[in-house]
Amino acid sequence: MAATKKVQEDLNLHNIVDGQFDIAAAFCKLPKGLLQQIKICNNVLYVQFPVKFGNKLEIFEGWRAEHSHHRKPLKGGIRYSRMVSQDEVMALAALMTYKCAIVNVPFGGSKGGLKLRARNYNTEHLEKITRRFTAELSAKRFIGPGSNVPAPDYGTGQREMAWMADTYDALHPGELDNMACVTGKPLSQGGIQGRTEATGRGVVYALRAVFDRGEQSKAVGLSGTLKDKSVSVQGFGNVGYHTANILQQEDGARIVAIGEWDCTLYNPDGIDIAALSRHRKRTDSIKQFKGAKTLPNPSDCLEVPCDILVPAALENQITLKNARRIKARIIAEAANGPTTPGAEAVLSQRGKVVLPDIFMNAGGVTVSYFEWTKNISHMRYGRMHKRLDESFRSSILDATEQLTKGQFPDRVRSSLQKGASERDLVNSGLEETMYAAYNEIYDVFRRKKKVQAMRTASYISAIEKIATSYEELGIFP
Repeated sequence: MAATKKVQEDLNLHNIVDGQFDIAAAFCKLPKGLLQQIKICNNVLYVQFPVKFGNKLEIFEGWRAEHSHHRKPLKGGIRYSRMVSQDEVMALAALMTYKCAIVNVPFGGSKGGLKLRARNYNTEHLEKITRRFTAELSAKRFIGPGSNVPAPDYGTGQREMAWMADTYDALHPGELDNMACVTGKPLSQGGIQGRTEATGRGVVYALRAVFDRGEQSKAVGLSGTLKDKSVSVQGFGNVGYHTANILQQEDGARIVAIGEWDCTLYNPDGIDIAALSRHRKRTDSIKQFKGAKTLPNPSDCLEVPCDILVPAALENQITLKNARRIKARIIAEAANGPTTPGAEAVLSQRGKVVLPDIFMNAGGVTVSYFEWTKNISHMRYGRMHKRLDESFRSSILDATEQLTKGQFPDRVRSSLQKGASERDLVNSGLEETMYAAYNEIYDVFRRKKKVQAMRTASYISAIEKIATSYEELGIFP
């Protein structure tokens, strides 16, 4: 008897992104040349540079891809990973272009990375590597507040962004907007309240938009709000932690599973995310957490019974190999490219809703945009009007008490008269952005009858907006 032929998937993210673009482009009545201009990656910088540690000299490889210059500056993270490659940064730069268009952030897309494992180097060595990479980017004009603005990504964070900003400032003395050369910085270095949790919070706001509109959630048998919905999260890094924590603390969702690189935790009654975070800080692992059962397979979190699955780790996690074992009704992609095209087709056939990465994880770049505008304006959000707002609110409360001959309890009055802080304004802007983007995408999904996936609708929305930019620039008649 002949052996069953196994289907081989193309797991190259660049090929996947280009393929998804082509599917969406077929629904857009645009000139072929314009579509090609939107699709291609405009520039790629490849560098090799030496860094000396004592008597040892080590050579590092790095890339910075600039996908689209239809809006400026370009925006996108810097990742430190042994898996970084030119194809990967080109794909991620393209995703950033489409992501910015979807959430109406006026940036082109970029992405960069260094081929290294951060945990193999101490702080002093990482600082030397980061500063040298920044110098390479600056020499080739691949970083700057008006040209290309990096941000944190896998393996990097506020610390690395502060080093990059300081290096850029030293190389460009006296330029007024130097601190806007990167985002995701510490607050003391021009960062913004709410940036750390922005991507995770954006995922939550997007899910709220889905449940508030209700059409897609009800179609898979999930009604009401996120309260008591069971959620499994793959990845307990920045994005996974904040998504799980906000869903639990603010929405009353039940986090039934957390997956990390070394195991999965599972508890159908719910995992205490704050307690798990403390456990990981003590032990440097989520293993042996007393509030859940430890499963040895890290990918088990993808297949546990749940209402919502949030892949918040790396790409190609849901493939043809496991797509039929996914039990979640909604897959909310918090990572870039976690679901392969073949797997998405299987999930759609099974009646699942896949909410795509280019929409779901756009919270980070949205709040990076807020930070960039803060740096350019040199003014903290809320500084000019918070006290005036509080005074106005207090006057209304006083008048209400006089008219009603009553008095607000101190706790209620304090809450009602509180003016909006920078964090309040950032979260409000992020929520409005995610809700507006979801409604735009879903309207495309409903309007174009042959569109079968929210991902395709998202790409169509992005392509049409970018095309309008190019046409208005006069590049295409």
